[in-house]
Amino acid sequence: MDAKTILFVGLAGVLVLYAVTLFRGGFVMPTALQLVIGFVTNFFDTLGVGSYATTTAVYKLRRLVPVELIPGTLNVGHTLPVIAQAFIYTQTVPVESTTLVLMIIAAVAGSWLGAGVVHWPRRKIQIGMGLALLGAATLMLMTALQLFPAGGDTPGLAGAKLGIGLAGNFALGALMMLGIGLYAPCMILVYLLGMTPAAAFPIMMGSCAFLMPTTSVKFVKTRTYHVQAALGLAIGGLPAALIAALIVKSLPLAAVRWLVFGVVIYTALNMLITANQVESVEPVPAPGPDDGKAALNA
Repeated sequence: MDAKTILFVGLAGVLVLYAVTLFRGGFVMPTALQLVIGFVTNFFDTLGVGSYATTTAVYKLRRLVPVELIPGTLNVGHTLPVIAQAFIYTQTVPVESTTLVLMIIAAVAGSWLGAGVVHWPRRKIQIGMGLALLGAATLMLMTALQLFPAGGDTPGLAGAKLGIGLAGNFALGALMMLGIGLYAPCMILVYLLGMTPAAAFPIMMGSCAFLMPTTSVKFVKTRTYHVQAALGLAIGGLPAALIAALIVKSLPLAAVRWLVFGVVIYTALNMLITANQVESVEPVPAPGPDDGKAALNA
């Protein structure tokens, strides 16, 4: 059994883990708006725009999810579409198997370290996410201005470059637990290390597909996510990912990137300015022995 076959078996395994985790978290029917958010953000995520910054911006601007629940909601909700992306891109985009598997393992290990942020107080999470959004906006600006490194032509890494790649993906896996999307920084890392640009897609999507289900277990266990909003991302996002990856495949995204850049900058500044204010939005609770009263670890 080669490395990619093992990878596909592993993806099937984490899909089962995610399904069990989602079931244990309970079910609250998403609203039409939550389903639309899931569809739109994951459609553009599959095409390379990213979903974490855009989803965070919508949640914050519309006051749909308390700030302290946003990281968990992003990780639990976007997992299913990302697993679909990983199945497609790891099969269709060539990348050296050892590099792919080791980069994924590094990201998963980092995510377990970073999952400790679920116990942070709300103010610290809000400040962290505000700074994270400013970082994401910087990466979006680099993309819009075509300032990314050009990349190389190798499908894999070895020696010191492999070590740097593993350390980088470990750090990115940890930062994802604060709501910092892995896609754009992972893309830059791959380019800087001289790999072919297309190789970034199976690496970043495979990394997220493995780390997000495992960390979702922690978010669900600690009740640090918004059940209804997360289900909206998952249910609305799965068909969007399939349509984008298998049918649309590419779109002229320049105008979309500039729009997202502006919204993310505004949201980041708003988060930092209002970090000391109390959120007034209450999460929609999951059904359970507490008769539907949400448990927040504030």
